[in-house]
Amino acid sequence: MKSKKYLIPILFVVIGLFLAACAASNKEPAAAAIKMAEESWNAVKGEVVKYIPDQAKGVEDAIKGAKENFDKGNFDAALAAAKAIPDKVKELTAAAVAKKTELAKSWEEMSGGMPKMLEAIKSRLDILSVSKKLPENLDKAKLEGAKGGYEAATKMWDDAKAAFSGGNLADAMAKGKTVKEKAVEVMTALGMQVPAAAAPVPAPAPAAAPAPAPKG
Repeated sequence: MKSKKYLIPILFVVIGLFLAACAASNKEPAAAAIKMAEESWNAVKGEVVKYIPDQAKGVEDAIKGAKENFDKGNFDAALAAAKAIPDKVKELTAAAVAKKTELAKSWEEMSGGMPKMLEAIKSRLDILSVSKKLPENLDKAKLEGAKGGYEAATKMWDDAKAAFSGGNLADAMAKGKTVKEKAVEVMTALGMQVPAAAAPVPAPAPAAAPAPAPKG
């Protein structure tokens, strides 16, 4: 009986050592997986943050979580978390490339039409500036406001082109959208016809209310 009494604590010690050894056996693989995850992320982080910044935080949090588990000695959890990161990085890389392609196409379309809109506005302003009589829907104050709007739009368009030249497609498109809105505003004030591609999209009609259920 005494021998059994002493064997039980020894057994628990052996089991504990075995479990600790198993956990420790994943220490190096976990460290290697975390390193690989960080390297794969750092290689594409700039592009992902530039084009889909809202999705970048998930990878940052995953790497942070894997490191925290590693520091706590939870090597199994750290390994599992780190091994999943490279696949997520591949997904985000593909998404960033798709977004970049989408923005480039949108910019191509915008840069083809915007200079024509600004040129048409300038031509109209030049004519109205030397006209002895303004159209009925336009007074001097409104004309001066349109001139200021045109100048602002021209300056913003230069900023948009500079952003594009600097490789910042998202910023270029954001600035370009503001230019388009300002140009449409000026054209409308001057009584000009707004190109169909630049006209504001009408708000969708409200959904029809469902028919009342028949009374039983």
